[in-house]
Amino acid sequence: MLTGYVEKILKARVYDVADETPLDVMSRLSKRLGNTIFLKREDLQPVFSFKLRGAYNRMSQLSEDERQRGVICASAGNHAQGVALAASKMDVHALIVMPKTTPPIKVEAVRALGAEVCLHGNSYDDASSYAQGVAEKDGRTYIHPYDDPEVIAGQGTIAMEIIRQHPGAIHSIFIPVGGGGLISGVSAYIKAFWPEIKIIAVEPADAASLKAALEADERVSLDQVGLFADGTAVKQVGIEPFRICRETVDEVVTVDSDELCAAIVDIFQETRSIAEPSGALGVAGIKKYLATHDLHDEHIITINSGANVNFDRLRHIAERAEIGERREVLFATTIPEQPGSFQRFCKMLGDRGITEFNYRFADNQQAQVFVGVRMNGKEEERQQLFKQLDDAEYNWVDFTDNEAAKLHVRYMVGGHAPQVDNERLFRFEFPERPGALLRFLTRIGQRWNISLFHYRNHGAAYGRVLVGIQVAEEFNSEFQVFLDTLGYVFWEETNNPAYSLFLK
Repeated sequence: MLTGYVEKILKARVYDVADETPLDVMSRLSKRLGNTIFLKREDLQPVFSFKLRGAYNRMSQLSEDERQRGVICASAGNHAQGVALAASKMDVHALIVMPKTTPPIKVEAVRALGAEVCLHGNSYDDASSYAQGVAEKDGRTYIHPYDDPEVIAGQGTIAMEIIRQHPGAIHSIFIPVGGGGLISGVSAYIKAFWPEIKIIAVEPADAASLKAALEADERVSLDQVGLFADGTAVKQVGIEPFRICRETVDEVVTVDSDELCAAIVDIFQETRSIAEPSGALGVAGIKKYLATHDLHDEHIITINSGANVNFDRLRHIAERAEIGERREVLFATTIPEQPGSFQRFCKMLGDRGITEFNYRFADNQQAQVFVGVRMNGKEEERQQLFKQLDDAEYNWVDFTDNEAAKLHVRYMVGGHAPQVDNERLFRFEFPERPGALLRFLTRIGQRWNISLFHYRNHGAAYGRVLVGIQVAEEFNSEFQVFLDTLGYVFWEETNNPAYSLFLK
């Protein structure tokens, strides 16, 4: 079987539209992981993804009659752009069916290449079923994104380039998996000649259709898939890819969304390019694999399969990357409801950077605080922090892996507190540097009681804090002197309608 695919790969026509992309060393990550990590830069293709290889190879074999009738495909975006570019090159009409959940950047990119776009369904599978029905009705040729031997062969040309660019020994190749076209093409070529090279599939934990199929020894249809890594959000691995993968895949690694966010940051730090979540699967998989395998000084390769990330998703990626790298721990703790308790708590944390501090007055006895603390990525430091909390007799709950807390609760710490008397609301701004928050709390001191506190370090030059402070009317003049000598830029927000509606 593999011999037949090697021949198809060697004959594949891809370079009319595709580039031979570089194989770059990830020097920073290599140093951290103790192995040499190489990144195959398929994000540098004309459509920022490897998908045009398979699409063009399949379409280059259309008959003249098939060209006249046009082509159709279903795709979450990258395959769509590949088909659209190939169709433009070949002067063939292309109808692209995309799920309604497809990021706008990918929809717009397809239209810019001259293809007609139809948005249908909420998943790739919905779009695929609809597209195949249209193909049968209209006589168009359906260009499958992964379950087609010629598409698989086109993707397999990546393996030829990898071997040409890295003639030395390779320990393993980590390959992102959605429907399986990329991994089946690359692994068929690699295993035909170098069976000792490990082929390791990497899937999102919430869309691991290949893992489920290999464990069941048959294709399995997942009930649902997560959409964060939309390029690999496929419920069932392809028939032909699964047939190949049963013979060629050595292991499967699954990673969660936080680990993907951390991998996107790793790629950015090395290349100054931003991978889409599916494009970062391989890097995330390598990091997870090496955390549990004693490997040193090996050469490990992965593929950045795409860079079509929607801009508004960057906010979420940045927010979650530190957790995915285990460089931030989130927890809730209880501290006494009295002036100075915030300051004492921060001093207990020592030199650790506080990334988040959210609180709202609840009663006169205890305060519940949502806290984020910067870590070095090692489990020992995390455990040391929790021991310090125990030794200081703070009650705490770890929220680092609590999805509801990370997605929602952290932003909901607040609410009305009608029992708070004489509350005034202020926004403060201070230079963001190590220890800045503690200095801020120290300057406030124990004279005034804090009834609301909201701080999140976003990596900006200035820290921004929203603070509720209880000030009896007879002390307003004294408090004004305090504000004037505090040394921080501030704005009073006591009369802000947002405060009146949601916090007062």
